[in-house]
Amino acid sequence: MARTAACPFDFSEHLAFDPSLAQLMASGPVTRIRLPYGEAEAWLVTTFDGVRQVTTDPRFSRAAIVGRDYPRMTPEPIVSPESLNVMDPPRSTRLRHAAARAFTQSSVKRMTPAIEQVAHRLVDEMAEHGPPADLAQGLSAQLPNHTICALMDVPAPDRPLMLRHTQQMLATAPDARQAAAEAKQHLRAYFTALVAERRKDGSSDLINTMAACDQGEEPLSDDELAVLALTLILSGNDTATCQISNIAYTLLTRPELHTLLRHRPEQLPRLLDELLRHIPFRKGVGIPRVALQDVELEGVVIRAGDFVHVSYLAANRDPAVFADPDVIDVHRSAHPHMTFGWGGHHCIASTLALAELRTAIEVLFTRLPELRLAVPAQDVPWDTRTIRRFPVELPVTW
Repeated sequence: MARTAACPFDFSEHLAFDPSLAQLMASGPVTRIRLPYGEAEAWLVTTFDGVRQVTTDPRFSRAAIVGRDYPRMTPEPIVSPESLNVMDPPRSTRLRHAAARAFTQSSVKRMTPAIEQVAHRLVDEMAEHGPPADLAQGLSAQLPNHTICALMDVPAPDRPLMLRHTQQMLATAPDARQAAAEAKQHLRAYFTALVAERRKDGSSDLINTMAACDQGEEPLSDDELAVLALTLILSGNDTATCQISNIAYTLLTRPELHTLLRHRPEQLPRLLDELLRHIPFRKGVGIPRVALQDVELEGVVIRAGDFVHVSYLAANRDPAVFADPDVIDVHRSAHPHMTFGWGGHHCIASTLALAELRTAIEVLFTRLPELRLAVPAQDVPWDTRTIRRFPVELPVTW
């Protein structure tokens, strides 16, 4: 029987790579692990090819975790049983197609001027307040929340609640279970009511865009739309929120990267892509899958019924795919990374997240070219309460 590694995945030391995950990678491509919550052990897959196989092979099912106390990082499961994130094709295909209508390249391009306007306003407010300022609260938390709430036309007074509830759902402490459950229940009820309201008024917001269907397609029900909206508000307040702060912190603590951006702004898209590959923006793992039959994976036999987790963070550091993976190399040969997932559960809104990140960093460092940390790097406080890796405060001056 394979040795089981206890994996709290609670490492929060700036943006250093979790040494326990590095150790698991070194021990082999597939490892038996025990997470803080859940009824059972799981397999953890850490190689790029192994992760790609699990995320594209129909013999590994997300839907099979529904109704089970699956191994996870949070006391309360983050996803609802009806969520797109725990569906398999063909059921998931219909919902993904509905959501994808809102996040095409052309749609996001049309949104970008509005995102730029908000980013400039937030930087204006920071500048008017004067240094020092907290970049995490002044820009990172507000821009993605404002964008996704604006897309769904969530009334302005309700938007701080959206941010607070999504943060509660991502908490890892045992005493966070009740607050997380209540937050999920509140968001589900909120979007159920909002969907019903939007069905009546026929507005052109994201909810009605997703509700529209092509000829011959089955329209989404109110429940499906509500859960999809909940999923998007959670996603919208997750990756981009963390990564705006993480990328800014990296640029402010790596003078050579800051200098590159200042003198070669056209390198920003390539720099962002490499930083997204490199930065460990969350702790541990996400949602597992269940093997529906015995499967050989990277030389290990996964038995039917076993839980299988993948690590996108580890896949992004696989030396078989990325030479010198721990080095930030803007001139690295282009290769897809897994920061936004892979396969059937690749992030639907990744185009929007990329637009937010590019806009936030471009506006911030163009408007405040002398931006620097207001405290020593070792004094920046980091999140220790959720599954995310990001500075809860990022004091800056200029």
